Amino acid sequence: MSSDNEEVAMKESRRRERQTALENADSDIGLCGWMLVILSVLLMLVTLPISIWMCIKNFVRHYCVYNVFSLWLFFILPCTDSFINVDMRTITFDIPPQEVLTKDSVTVSVDGVVYYRVQNATLAVANITNADAATRLLAQTTLRNVLGTKNLAEILSDREEIAHTMQSSLDDATDDWGIKVERVEIKDVKLPLQLQRAMAAEAEASREARAKVIAAEGEMNASRALKEASLVIAESPSALQLRYLQTLNTIAAEKNSTIIFPLPLEMMQGFIKQ
Repeated sequence: MSSDNEEVAMKESRRRERQTALENADSDIGLCGWMLVILSVLLMLVTLPISIWMCIKNFVRHYCVYNVFSLWLFFILPCTDSFINVDMRTITFDIPPQEVLTKDSVTVSVDGVVYYRVQNATLAVANITNADAATRLLAQTTLRNVLGTKNLAEILSDREEIAHTMQSSLDDATDDWGIKVERVEIKDVKLPLQLQRAMAAEAEASREARAKVIAAEGEMNASRALKEASLVIAESPSALQLRYLQTLNTIAAEKNSTIIFPLPLEMMQGFIKQ
């Protein structure tokens, strides 16, 4: 926990240093800059009745209570100032399906979704041309790089860990752009049709093997039970006759036309001796 706090503190200190450097650079505009500012002010005063409507711009919409949009107004100088609108809300985009070769040489198609927001508008404008497009491209390459180090089983079972790894990697890479990656999710993992059939056949064979093992265990348990029953019947000859009568009762209940009468083995041995 202490290492995480130290890392957050270091990131915050680097951001403050970059912001201070940008402010110092903006404040030192030089002699030519001041001359342009004076000329721009004079031009604005001369053309004020006409240019007043061009100088008024709508400020970035901010959300008030009950989702009411309020507008802020400000003035810009036409020649020296430029207006760039930066959305500070959380932005969501889908990562297109990426064909990835896993660590165990299996080709899969994986897509995802990324949630990010602009944390420092100055860095997002000054340090990179198009922060949104750069973040989208970086998310695609990061997805391919992370999945290339995983097996197929890990991709199917450890989606949360993969998403957390991608989120940390993207957040570190986009820190200099003033962008905070808040969340990454893996949406779907598509397998080739042949691989799906092979996995289905493997699962079916595994289920059949387990079914045969269970049937064999049942036969073994039944054999043990019959052995114990034969030992009990051998101790009492009358028990065998009762078992015969019970069997005849079961046959009669099924309304069969043929009834088999079992004969005691002792009787058959008497005929054999004669």
